[in-house]
Amino acid sequence: MAKALITEGVAGQYGAQVIKAAATQAVTYTSSTASAAFNEATRLIRVIADADVYLAFGAAPTATANDIRVPADTVEYFEVDAGAKVACYDGTT
Repeated sequence: MAKALITEGVAGQYGAQVIKAAATQAVTYTSSTASAAFNEATRLIRVIADADVYLAFGAAPTATANDIRVPADTVEYFEVDAGAKVACYDGTT
């Protein structure tokens, strides 16, 4: 099973490359699997996965192969709403 590492944070004055980490979580996925709800202080997340991952965001997201694709071992940053979740999917099931 693949794993996505998610770092929650607040964007600083230096932009996305420098964030103050508020929480971290790991999501193990094959079929669409949602993270826990983001911290109330979270406005930005950093995602890196050990396999290709498709991402969907929302209160109860379900990721599909039509959603945002992030290639394996690629770091991406996303602006998010506090309390939202991210769903991760490997694109094969």
